[in-house]
Amino acid sequence: MHHHALLDKINRRAAQICVVGVGYVGLPLVVEFAKAGFPVLALDVSEDKVAAINSGQSYIEDIPTSTLAPLVEAGRVRASSDYAELRHVDVVIICVQTPLNKTKDPDLTFIIQATERIADYSHEGMLVILESTTYPGTTEEIIVPRLTQKGLKVGESVFVAFSPERIDPGNKHYGLRNTPKIVGGITPACLEVTSTLYATAVEQVVPVSSTTTAEMVKLLENTFRSVNIAMVNEMALMCDKLGVDVWEVINAAATKPFGFMAHYPGPGLGGHCIPVDPHYLSWKLKTLNYNARFIALASEINTSMPLYVIDKVVDALNDDSKSVKGARVVVLGVAYKPNIDDVRESPALDIIDLLRHKGAHVVYHDPHVPSVRLEGDTIMHSTEYSDALLQQADCVVIVTHHAWYDWERVVKHSRLIVDTRHITRPQNGGARIVTL
Repeated sequence: MHHHALLDKINRRAAQICVVGVGYVGLPLVVEFAKAGFPVLALDVSEDKVAAINSGQSYIEDIPTSTLAPLVEAGRVRASSDYAELRHVDVVIICVQTPLNKTKDPDLTFIIQATERIADYSHEGMLVILESTTYPGTTEEIIVPRLTQKGLKVGESVFVAFSPERIDPGNKHYGLRNTPKIVGGITPACLEVTSTLYATAVEQVVPVSSTTTAEMVKLLENTFRSVNIAMVNEMALMCDKLGVDVWEVINAAATKPFGFMAHYPGPGLGGHCIPVDPHYLSWKLKTLNYNARFIALASEINTSMPLYVIDKVVDALNDDSKSVKGARVVVLGVAYKPNIDDVRESPALDIIDLLRHKGAHVVYHDPHVPSVRLEGDTIMHSTEYSDALLQQADCVVIVTHHAWYDWERVVKHSRLIVDTRHITRPQNGGARIVTL
């Protein structure tokens, strides 16, 4: 009965949808479902985000204000911090953060808090979907018991599913709509209503047999990336010792039309997914007395890359008869990837902290990031960018290769560059360039 009633509401675009947690993952969901014709509530504990959405202002670069504002004006999107509004909601999608603690164990505080608040206002006919990345088994172990404690039965009076987020900030080719959506339900009825819902907002839904399978899919995707990036980072270290250009090696290997997928070295991993997600899987396997060796080794290599960058800076300055202590260093780019404003887990922050510890006078510029929080809660602001800034630097460290920069101009006006992204090219009268 509830199953068919919910399907009917979804098909008529009459289902009331609530997205809990409206950051890089949640806000795109809000927009896509509103564009699909649903009334959507953006629920967040941040009053700043609530106020911004209700005024039609986006705080995420991938969602232009020009896209959000008309949806708010039309009454399709509104925001609140009051969980009591869930009394009137048919679908709840959880998109809260899932960080690691200091020992790299999962911190499910935000999922648990959100689920308990949702359970306070859960009712018959409600669909609850978890999108936050977590360890295999979370939906069954954390979500289901809390939603059924008042007597609701999964698959009959309440529906529960997991659908991993696949947001890639800054990607101009793949967004929420044209990225296939993995869906796993606790029961066949849960899978059906969830698949029907997402089919209204995305081009392809990929159903899998269970929520645990869906959780594992996301972890495989990001563990694959982490391990392969670690492999190529170690290849860079080995090529350095052998006096071989790793970039030339990779580009030559990439000409093979089968059996090889090019990955490229860098200053370390950033973002909320690749540096974090594999540790959820590793933690779960530890509870089953299994050591995920690839994950541990990949983490060790990737987290050591900022130190390798520092070694490159120190050696490059030494070759110019300069000490890193007292050197004027300009870091270009602090976002974890090009053309976005996201600094979560960015290796640039570690590089800045390490340089400061060694006594360097460090400033940074990033056209997308006006300020960052460093070690000890120190706030550093992006400095004004100019030719003079480059000319006065003893060393320019390129960490994030934003399209905003004119790299020929950077080379022309710098004396020494440590380029962690292989984005610059030598030119007559330009900087001496050191790469990984």
